[in-house]
Parts: sequence; structure tokens; C-alpha cells
Amino acid sequence: MSTKASRSAARMMISPAVLLLLGWMLIPLCMTVYFSFLRYNLLQPGTTPFAGWENYYWFVTDPSFKAAITNTLAMVGGILCVTTIGGIGFALLLDKPMFATGFIRIMVIAPFFVMPTVSALVWKNMFMNPVNGIFGNLATSLGFQPIDFFGQYPLASIIFIVSWMWLPFATLILLTALQSLDQEQLEAAEMDGAGWGSRFWFIMLPHLARAITVVILIQTIFLLSIFAEILVTTNGGPGTATTNLTYLIYVSSLLQFDVGMGSAGGVIAIILANIVAIFLMRMIGKNLDA
Repeated sequence: MSTKASRSAARMMISPAVLLLLGWMLIPLCMTVYFSFLRYNLLQPGTTPFAGWENYYWFVTDPSFKAAITNTLAMVGGILCVTTIGGIGFALLLDKPMFATGFIRIMVIAPFFVMPTVSALVWKNMFMNPVNGIFGNLATSLGFQPIDFFGQYPLASIIFIVSWMWLPFATLILLTALQSLDQEQLEAAEMDGAGWGSRFWFIMLPHLARAITVVILIQTIFLLSIFAEILVTTNGGPGTATTNLTYLIYVSSLLQFDVGMGSAGGVIAIILANIVAIFLMRMIGKNLDA
């Protein structure tokens, strides 16, 4: 049983790490807020007059801002649908006894450990290249016209690549939850004449509700800041077809050298991310308390 002295000692030992993490988060955040109120351009070093809310105004009224918000929501929503539905399917498949189960599970989970840049480069050059890619050569051999994925379906291509990376995470969480299900319930339902669809809908899916909530919450936090896949494959194009909020901030800060407006975009992104997180917690977070 912990005593007051042991709890105080635990707090003392963990406090340096907590302070380091707070500093790691708060210092960049404070600097971002500070720069967002300055007219700070990298092409004019040393001249940083106070700009007030001007940077926020110009960022929000940027013609690409509306497209960036729409693309961000479309990417997050599309990837969540693919990974959640696909994760449930793979979890149901891997939960069944099969030959070389351990090896198959490792192969299914492996994409999650691939760096985003490497993954995007592999899909762009090895698979989706219309001239030298595997998909293009396969289409040509079958007598079809090769598809320029990043030219014709850029947003869908980004969603596919990122979903391929995050599908193992959803599968792992959902498989763990599925294996904790009491098999006696399924056996009793089967003996009562319930088909597989009824057992899935009324027993398995409610049992997976908390795991699905965890998958959606964790993935949303990371998917709001998709960047590497866009930079490597489409550079936000064609036009603004794949420009999300993170990439728009990158364009403002490092391509247009306007650190002030980029910082304002970063603050706006933080506010929007918190709004989305609060909305998700209110809508589906109640499953965590069940």
C-alpha cells in the first residue's frame, strides 16, 4: 500500500520528465503565438514590426485555405473509414486459426513500422508510376490504358497510401479486443441458431465499440497533420487538390518565407484540432466510460 511519503517520492522522481515535456511543448507553442503577431519574413531579416491580427486575416482569406480545410477533413474521414472497416475485417480474419498464423500477423502489422517518406516513395515510384510502375505495366499487359494515379485521383491516392500505413495499427488494436471476447457467448448464440451475421452485429461489434473509439481518437490526432506523403508524392497538387492545412502552413512558412503568416496558420491548426478532438470526445468518447 502506498504511503504519503512514497507518493511524494514518486512525484519528485517523475517531475523532471514532466517539466521537460511541458517545456518541449510550451516553448514552441509560445514562440509560434509570438511570431504569429509579427510581420516576420525570412527575406527581410531583422525587420519584424508588430502586425496584430493581420497574419490571421491573410491566412484565412487565402484562396487555398478553404480547399485545405476540405482536403484535411476528407483525408481524415476517408482514412478512418478505410482503416476502421478494414481493421475489423483483418481482425476477424486473423482471429481464425490458420497455417503460419504468427508470420501472417507480423506481415500484416509490418507496414506500420515503415517511415512515411519511404512508404510514399515506394508507392509513387514502384507501384503507381504510370510508365514504370507495377500497376501501369499490369494494365498495359491486360490491354488497358495505365492510370496516372497522382494526376487523375490525387486525393484518393494519398488516402490509400496513408491508409495502408495505419491499417496495421487498427488491426492490432481490434484484434486484441476481439481475442478478449468470451467465446462462450458466441457458442451459446450459435447453439440458439444465430447466424454469423447476427453474432457479429449483436455480440462482436458491441464488444469492439471501445477499441474502435480508441482507434478513431488516436488516428485522428495524427491524421490531422499528414505532411510527408503529400510532399513526396504530389506537392499539394494538382493545384490545391491535395493541399491540407499542414501543407499550406509549410508553403506559407518555407516556400513563401512568411513565418508570421505560417505561425498564424499553426495557431489556427491547433485551435481546429482541439475543436475536432472535443467533438470526437463528446460524440464517441462516452464508449470509453462504458
